[in-house]
Order: sequence, then structure tokens, then C-alpha cells
Amino acid sequence: MSSPAISPQSRDTDFQALREIEQRVLWLSSAIIHHANRVRPNPSGLKVGGHQASSASMVSIMTALWFRRLRPQDRVSVKPHAAPALHAINYLLGELDESYLPRLREFGGLQSYPSRSKDPDPVDYSTGSVGIGATAPMWGAVSRRYVNSRGGNTGTGRQYSLVGDAELDEGAVWEAVLDPTVAELGETVWIVDLNRQSLDRVVPGIAADKLAGMFAAAGWQVITCKYGQLLEELFTRPGGTALRQRIDAMTNPEYQRLLRCPARELRQRLPGTGQDAARITELLAELPDDTLIEAMANLGGHDLGALDDAFEAIEDTRPTVIFAYTVKGYGLATKGHPQNHSALLTEEQLGELAARLGTDPDRPWQRFPEGSAARILCARTAERLQRPRTEARTPLPVPADIGRTPTGTATTQAALGRVLLDLTREAPETAGRVVTVSPDVSSTTNLGGWVNKVGVWSPDERHDWFADDAETILHWREKPAGQHIELGIAETNLVSLLGELGATWSRWGEPLLPIGILYDPFVERALEPWSYGIYAGGQSILLGTPSGVSLAPEGGAHQSITTPSIGLEQPGCVTYEPAFAIDTEWTLLAALAQLGKPDGSSAYLRLSTRPVDQALAELPADPAARERRRRQVVAGAYPLRRREDARISIAAMGAVTPEALAAADRLEANGIPAEVICVTSPDLLYRAVRARQGHEDADSWILDQVFPADRARPLVTVLDGHPHTLSFLATVNRVPTTALGVTRYGQSGSLEDVYRQHGIDTDSIVRAALDLA
Repeated sequence: MSSPAISPQSRDTDFQALREIEQRVLWLSSAIIHHANRVRPNPSGLKVGGHQASSASMVSIMTALWFRRLRPQDRVSVKPHAAPALHAINYLLGELDESYLPRLREFGGLQSYPSRSKDPDPVDYSTGSVGIGATAPMWGAVSRRYVNSRGGNTGTGRQYSLVGDAELDEGAVWEAVLDPTVAELGETVWIVDLNRQSLDRVVPGIAADKLAGMFAAAGWQVITCKYGQLLEELFTRPGGTALRQRIDAMTNPEYQRLLRCPARELRQRLPGTGQDAARITELLAELPDDTLIEAMANLGGHDLGALDDAFEAIEDTRPTVIFAYTVKGYGLATKGHPQNHSALLTEEQLGELAARLGTDPDRPWQRFPEGSAARILCARTAERLQRPRTEARTPLPVPADIGRTPTGTATTQAALGRVLLDLTREAPETAGRVVTVSPDVSSTTNLGGWVNKVGVWSPDERHDWFADDAETILHWREKPAGQHIELGIAETNLVSLLGELGATWSRWGEPLLPIGILYDPFVERALEPWSYGIYAGGQSILLGTPSGVSLAPEGGAHQSITTPSIGLEQPGCVTYEPAFAIDTEWTLLAALAQLGKPDGSSAYLRLSTRPVDQALAELPADPAARERRRRQVVAGAYPLRRREDARISIAAMGAVTPEALAAADRLEANGIPAEVICVTSPDLLYRAVRARQGHEDADSWILDQVFPADRARPLVTVLDGHPHTLSFLATVNRVPTTALGVTRYGQSGSLEDVYRQHGIDTDSIVRAALDLA
């Protein structure tokens, strides 16, 4: 996995051309942003934006990586604000048509941040959500290893993350760095753009030594690329040691201020007031003005030779982090200024940049001359980085109905484990593509039987020391053929891995069926990275369990309230909340069938630990009637109890369905016939409503079957979650409605007491129905 050997002779030959490419990438990335903001018509007057300074700080790093070290099997995650630099490189490599260069942040043009699914040029990882894109290559490495261990042929290769130093403030970064699985990923390489600036200021407290120690403690190789060759040479001269100590000791804001000083002022400020000031003054006196100014900004992250040496030092036996010291806005008039994050070059400054770099601002997209060394290096690099075309394998068929008829008392959570085990018998090849992921909650989410059956995935087989313990129920057999991956208690890691497992169909043509299981109250904590994984093309199933105030004794901290509406609102995802075990089976199988294909989607299932009598499902025995019920369940709702003379309709979802049925019985006894609709997907029902209104392309037949216009009745909706989730159902037939649900934090207690407190018990449903009827 080592980089190609580079001889000193080839290095001398290439570096002159490499510097020309570096300058052209700087120009193109700056011009792309300039055109979007100052040239392209903008009738609305809204700021377009872009990040010239953030791109400039990455130019040298990206030039050295792409044109010296990158291989076709490698993958790179580029920090969000360096997107223009990535597009500039892709343009020089012939991977981006010139027509897109003037279209940064334009509809249908180049995205504001690298997007794997929306940009027209090659993007390995979508970034933009700070910290999430940085960690994605780690989980990409795990996904590739998983596919390979099960007979796939994805090859090997490094997984690079180009990380802004401010991203290291994000907790998601350290959750990933500290996971034991990551310590074994020698293909992981992070390059930290250490420019010591955030959006608003020069950060005074970025202590690289502390950060390096944290990575080293996690088992990473740490490489520091601090000074360039010019400064390193000055440090060897008389007074050089004092100069190094002076620069090392100064604060970040003082260093940044010196970057903006003319030579005369620099000679006054740089020596400082310490005992070695005179020696530093003597050293500086030897330097011409332009050399002094160049030396002040000669950091390792802008020295192509120093960067190349750092890449050469990567061991590949453990994760590596390279701290590359840079200047934000390097090469631009705005370099080092604390407010340069969103600053734009003026027309005059852009003209000065063009003159210095030898480009023509009136012809900003010029390529290198035919036959020039830089043009040849671009062509050679493009040829070297060509990847074989990925042919997506057709996903294996998923059965729609396993045929089981659940009896007795069961929970929807327990049904999950049963469905996975049934799948291994009914469709073993398809079950072989299932991979489950959980954060140390396998036994408490009813995955024990599945884990015992398929084993735990590990790159190498590990001895199970409790295999012969008679009291061991959950057998932890770790092996390359295992299908369950368990991470530490960090939901961000779980869903980030889920997103990458869900992208293997498009990355390497190897579709997986990934299922992540976590406690439903923590879905909100995991939502951002999971949503970002969906945005990037990762298709997966997220199972939240147990859910709602039905967790009565657990108290308010664990009683999820807003998750039903989260599922309804999440793009690229279908949400289900089954009431019965058979509903769980059908919706889970339908969700699995949507994974691993271009027109596929993710799914979120909200499950419960409340035991429910399965006879209440009144499952039809006739095969045709059973199939009709299954189709309705998968489409979003079904009539659980239909009454021709009904005066009221009750639409219930999930765990409170027994209360809805009991309320219907009570109303019947009071002379008010009621029907009960079991909602399995508010998401799909809402799409059906929008489709009927002409706002969305979706099926709407389910509304005609479940809420026919000729049976319009006043409506009570009830669920173990926020009531607005189902309140839109009143618009189907424009009927009077009352929406019951949970609108405040709960507390510990019995199920009856907690349901009564929130007004979702049988009495509350009856009262609401009487008010309407």
C-alpha cells in the first residue's frame, strides 16, 4: 500500500511543472469564486459566497497529493471550503468540462461543497457537515474491508481526509478517532490544514502539540510538516536557532499579524524583545526584502518538497495524521487576515494575482500550452488516476412475505430479530448481504439470536473465551464471515458507518443491506450524520427501539417524543411505525427491497418493547386478503376495524393501537359505532396527500382504500409521539379532527399512568371521539 517510489531525479524534473500546476490551481479556484460573485449576473442581490482563503490554504497540499502520490484505488475526502480547489484540479485533469467553471453555486452547476451525488465531476466523499466528511473515509475503509472479507473485490487503497483544523473542535471527530476499530485502519490518512483560523478570528489556543498527543494516544502515527525548506535553511545559519525558538514561541495572532507586515516593519517586529533579539536582527539583515517576506510564510503546508517527504513517511501500519502548517489565504492579498474567511478579492487584487501568476483575467479558464511540462504532467496524472468503471450488481430479491402468522403476545422489537432469522432460512443469499450495526445494545434490542446465528464481523478471527461457559446466552464469535458490527456507545460512529455500508453498491458495485439499531431516544443525536449519509448516496435502514412514553418506567430522559415527525420529514427516507409483529415483518422486508440500487431509498423504523396481543391484528386467513393487507401496510395504513355505520374514525399508530381498539369497543357500547385505521407510515400517507394535490410524484391509491371520500367521518388521531405527526390526515377528506399525542417530557410510572398523563389512554380517546361525534 506504499506510495510509488520517486527518485531524486524525477523529483527535480517534476517539481518545476508541479509549481506551475500549484499556481494554476490557486488561480482557478480564486477565479471560480470571483466569477460567481462579481461577474455572473445576480438579480436577487443575495450573496453567492465561496471561500477563496480556505481554498488557497489547501492548494499546495492538494497539488502535491493529486499530482505526486494519489493512486486510482485511493479515495479522498476534501474539506468543504476547498471545493473550488477540487474542481480546479478535476478541470486540469480533464474530469470537468470548462462550461461548469463559471457555475459555482448556480442551479445545476458546481455545488457549494463537494457532493458525491450532485457535482458533475468526481467526488469521493460528500462533505459540508463539519467533522462528518472528515470521518467518512474511516467508515469507508471498514466498509471496503467488510466487502472484501465476504468475497468482494474492492482492492485496497488509502483513505485520505483533508481536514480543516477547526473541524477538530467537533466531537464527532474524536468519537471516531477513539473507536478501537479505527486503530487498526492503516489505510487511514488525515492531513490537517493547520491554518489556525476559524470563521471569525485567529484562534489563539490551537496547540498542535496537544492535538498530536491526543492522536498518538489513540495509536496514530503523527507527522508534523511545520516549516518549508527556506525557513529550515535559515535555521541552520548563525542566529537560526534563536529565530526558530522565536517563531515557535509566538502566539498564533502575533504570527498572523507578521504575515501582513512589509519587510521594513517585519525587521522591527520579528526579532522581538528577548535576549536573542540582536542575533535574529543580524540574521534578518542578510536577507533581501522579498526573501524575508517569502520566508515568513514558508510553512510546511505550502512547501511541495516538505509535503512530498511527509507523504513518503506514511507507514500504512496504523492510521496517520499529518499536521501541515499553512496560511489561510496563502498567495492572496487577504493572506493571514483574521476576517478573510468569506472575503473576496477586489477586481484590482484579482488583476494583481493574474499578473503574478502569469494568467489572463479576460481568459480565466486557459489550460497549459500543448507540449508544456505542466500539460504533460496533468495528462500523465489523469492517466495514472483512471479508475475502472463500476458495474453495479443487481440486488438480490427480498421476499415480500415470509408467511408466518404471529400468535400470542409479542413486541415489534422482538419481531425484528425473528424476521432476520427467518430471512436466513427463506432467502439465505439475500440474508448474506444483511449487515447489522449497533452501539453496544445487541442483547437489549433482541438481536441476540441473529448475532448467535451469523457471528460478529472482525478482519481476523478472534478466540471466544466464553464459548464453553454454560451461562453464556449471547455468543460473541468474531470472524471475517460475521455479519454484525458492534461499535462503542457513539451513535455518530454507528450511522456514519451505516452510510458508508449503504454506499458500497455505487462505490464498488457490491450492494449490502445495512441495518443500524439504536435506542430511539438517541435518533436525534445521530440524525445529522445519518441524514448526510443519505445525501451522499448511502442507503440504509435505521431502527429506533424502544420508543416513546411506552418506556414508562424508564422516565422522561428516555421517552422519545419527536422521532415520528423526524422520520416523516427526512428526505431520502421512508418511515414506518408498525403496531404488530406482522407489520414489522412486512415493512422491514419492503425497506430491505429498496436498498442498493440507483432509485432506492433509506428507511427508519420506530419499534416498541410494549407487549401486544397479536390476535388484535385480525390478520386475514385468505391468501388474497392477506396480500391486500400486506400491500396496505407497506403503503402506509390499513383498516383494522371497518364499520359501515361508523360515526367516528380513529387513526392510531404503533404502540397505542390497543387503546384505540379498546376505545372503539367503549364507543360501541355507548351507541357510537367507530372504525379503527392502523397507520404504519405517516410519511407515505403525507406523500400521497401531496401527490393528490399535485405537489409530488407518488402513489395515492392508499387514500382511496383507507380514507374513501364516501366514508368521511370525524377523525381522532393518536400516537405515542407528537400529535402533529398525524394531524394532516384531517385534510384528506376535510373532516373535524382531534389530534392526540405527546407534547411534553414524561416521567417514570406505570404504562397506564403515563398514558393517562399524556392523554393517549383509552379514556382520552373516548372523550375526544365523543366531543367530535
